[in-house]
Amino acid sequence: VQLVESGGGLVQAGGSLRLSCAASLSIFSINTMGWFRQAPGHQRELVAAITSGGGNTNYADSVKGRFTISRDKTKNMIYLQMSSLNPEDTGLYYCNKAYGDRYNWGQGTQVAVSS
Repeated sequence: VQLVESGGGLVQAGGSLRLSCAASLSIFSINTMGWFRQAPGHQRELVAAITSGGGNTNYADSVKGRFTISRDKTKNMIYLQMSSLNPEDTGLYYCNKAYGDRYNWGQGTQVAVSS
């Protein structure tokens, strides 16, 4: 499985970005998927997850109320809508299975938030 993340960029604090994740196979309907963030000097952390049916989502406390994870079954895509961004959101963002053995990690998409 290949995972390809996109949509990152440089934004000012308070701004918004929408990240996208595409997979080479239809894995989103059979896995709880997540978005992960790796900030400089920190370990990769799970920030948002969505169940295979799309009915349930979970968020890290640091992003709750600001980020929204969603999926499009017809397009086989996972999204992360990020708003009210702050410099602490800076990092490399990846999508992958939220729990258990992960697929090979993609390249990620870089998000940089300036103050």
